[in-house]
Amino acid sequence: MRTTRQRAWVLTSGCAILFILMSAARGDAAVRQIVLLQSFERGSLVVDRLTALIRTMVNERSAEPVTFTEFVVSPAGFRDIPEDAVIEFLASAYAGRPKPDLVITSGGPAADFARRHRSRLFADSPLLYAAVDARFLQSGILTDNEAAVAVANNPTLIFEDILRLFPDTANVFVVMGSGELGQFWRREFERESGRFAGRLRFLWADGMSYAQILQRASTLPPRSAIFFASLDVDAQGTTYPTERVLTDLRARANAPLFGAQSAELGSGLIGGTLMSIETASERTADAALRILAGTSPALIKLPIQQPGPPIFDWRELRRWRVSENRLPPGSVVRFRGPSLWRDYRREMLGVLGAIVVQALLIVGLLYQRRARQRAELESRRNLSLAADANRRMTMSALTGSIAHELSQPLNSILHNVKAGEMMMGTANGASPDVLREILADIRTADVRATEIIERHRTMLRHRQLDTKPIDIHAVVRESVALVASDTKERQIHIDVDLPAFPCIVTGDQVLLQQVLVNLMMNAMDAMADTPAGRRRITVRNAIIAPGRVEIAVTDRGSGLQSPSEGKLFDPFVTTKSNGMGIGLTIARTIIEAHLGKIDARNNPSGGATFAVTLPCIEATEHV
Repeated sequence: MRTTRQRAWVLTSGCAILFILMSAARGDAAVRQIVLLQSFERGSLVVDRLTALIRTMVNERSAEPVTFTEFVVSPAGFRDIPEDAVIEFLASAYAGRPKPDLVITSGGPAADFARRHRSRLFADSPLLYAAVDARFLQSGILTDNEAAVAVANNPTLIFEDILRLFPDTANVFVVMGSGELGQFWRREFERESGRFAGRLRFLWADGMSYAQILQRASTLPPRSAIFFASLDVDAQGTTYPTERVLTDLRARANAPLFGAQSAELGSGLIGGTLMSIETASERTADAALRILAGTSPALIKLPIQQPGPPIFDWRELRRWRVSENRLPPGSVVRFRGPSLWRDYRREMLGVLGAIVVQALLIVGLLYQRRARQRAELESRRNLSLAADANRRMTMSALTGSIAHELSQPLNSILHNVKAGEMMMGTANGASPDVLREILADIRTADVRATEIIERHRTMLRHRQLDTKPIDIHAVVRESVALVASDTKERQIHIDVDLPAFPCIVTGDQVLLQQVLVNLMMNAMDAMADTPAGRRRITVRNAIIAPGRVEIAVTDRGSGLQSPSEGKLFDPFVTTKSNGMGIGLTIARTIIEAHLGKIDARNNPSGGATFAVTLPCIEATEHV
């Protein structure tokens, strides 16, 4: 392993020399030079993360170009360190060249190396100790050309986190290396773990090979936890990358795995009150930039960084069934699985708000629809009642004509009966043929009377709107028949102009008859002062557009009065001295219920025309 480390060190050093020569060849005097002395070879999550962040932050924030040159000054474990060779190499690399503008150490071993060889190692360059443990500062005094970004590594906080998350824990397996660094930390942990005497039993991994460490982690007794401190080198002198160690421990361990550094979170640690490497890197970058800007290192006095805040891996919490309610106050949970509510809370609240508003609108619309349906039903009921009342008024006005119309068939029946009785009283009697003729006349008169009574009874019957396909021409003919007797009595002639083919509309025959009878009765009333010879009503049906039929009732009366023409169909508007003003209102309501319209206009030659327009099926389809 020593040969391997030496080869790695030589390779790293060669790359560093090449980089220095390339930088010098540029001849760019404005480039600031920083030498970064790193404690371990590549593979330490903490040191690699620390140095990478320092480089990035300094380059991003510096107003001048900065070149970093990294050297690994201490192979893992402090074992067989070729310190003189390292010092001689660094001195020869910068011989005859400008000294570095700043030297930064990363981690404790590099800091110890720089302090012990300060007089031989860039003695005139400012020195910044990055992420060095506070214990290091207690063992020596910083010179005026030195500054430190110190951290307080405190394993006690991790042991308290273990007991908080797993209160029944009795054993803690501490994973650390067998080199000088591991021995140093074991002494520190043993000193600080005394407060847990009687509560926790500590098992130490130093003196074990890597395979033995993994085997021990997989066979721990119940109520155990694992604390990973570091593994610089195992008992066999072999080094392992931190990420591999944590991955193997997680796969083999039968207990939850804890650590002390934030850079290791996400590799198997459950979490805890960890030292934030991100914060240490930022503080180091700020101090480095101040020194590069001309501030004396002696003036840079930074407080010691404490661990925290507590951070945890959500995946490991779930694995070990730890409720987030047991975490310390202010804890940060990372690596959560996707959550629609957590990740898109604002959007979800917006969507839920929109859904609630939409639901309220739908409920409101449904309520309005139901209210409208109730209103429509009530309107239809009121229409039916009003129409019934109007029909009764109309039929009451036609009472005289009804009696006159019925008197004809009844008188015919009476005369035929008397004629039969007279013939039966003669000596010869009535022949069968004559009796058959008399009976046929009686039957005809009876049918005529029955038709008259049924027609008027239908008009008087209470009914709801009942639409079905009907021939509007037949409706006109029936309506004319209803007022025929009254027109004779008033000496009014009715002209009916109907096409030869039927015209089918969807409607209620009785209600449409009521409208037409009402219009014809109004026409007759309008001609009360018209000379008898000019009293004429014309009823005309015509297809005025595809799917539209017009029924026009024209009279030769006095016409419409201009003031009332626009309000003719409003309730209680009438030009009759004995009228109520609801007939035309009911007529308009009936026509609108049939999706039609009704209007009135004066004729150029005198009189008025009331026109009803209804939707119809193409008349030619029924020819």
